[in-house]
Amino acid sequence: MATQTLTENALLTRARASNSKEDCQTLYAEWADTYNADLADASQDYVAPFLAAETALQNATNVKGSILDAGCGTGLVGEALARGGAVTIDGLDLSPAMLRVARQTGVYRNLDIGDLTQPIEKPDDVYDVVTCAGTFTHGHVGPAPALREFLRVTKTNGIIVATILEDIWLSGGFKAEVERLEVEHLVKVASMELKDYRRGAGDKATFIVLKKIGSV
Repeated sequence: MATQTLTENALLTRARASNSKEDCQTLYAEWADTYNADLADASQDYVAPFLAAETALQNATNVKGSILDAGCGTGLVGEALARGGAVTIDGLDLSPAMLRVARQTGVYRNLDIGDLTQPIEKPDDVYDVVTCAGTFTHGHVGPAPALREFLRVTKTNGIIVATILEDIWLSGGFKAEVERLEVEHLVKVASMELKDYRRGAGDKATFIVLKKIGSV
């Protein structure tokens, strides 16, 4: 068990130290098959995906509407959404290996490769809900253009539910970007709460729910 925990921590350290999308792709190609089991370990207790799905289900006006799980990874959020009654879920992730695992869950309508540091290859105003859990963290995706792109693909009065690691809420520019979107009358912050991210490690994240009120 000690060896396993050391490996898990090393992989997580590599993930948070990634400097490029190539680094991420290499890491997740190695990690995809054991990712779920590794992060379920008591030393990690990665609860963010389940809490994000719960938050989305509580705030969505129509859980049977269309959902984009952005940065879906192995499908932990999608599975939790499906257990809560969601039926039309699309997934988007940078890693083909992680998408392969997500496909095995059987809960996704479509799964596509996508880079959230770039414009999303989806039409405007097509989703009732966008979720993003575990992607706004060290070495991964910043607030721009991702948050604005999430808004673009969301229908008016739809919601975006995202987890943003506590360490980078301010330093990573997420708070500032949310405030810009508010000033532009594009979003209303429906809720914002600091919750557990990895209980085993004591990580916290800002769980934010944005309601789209204007066109991007």
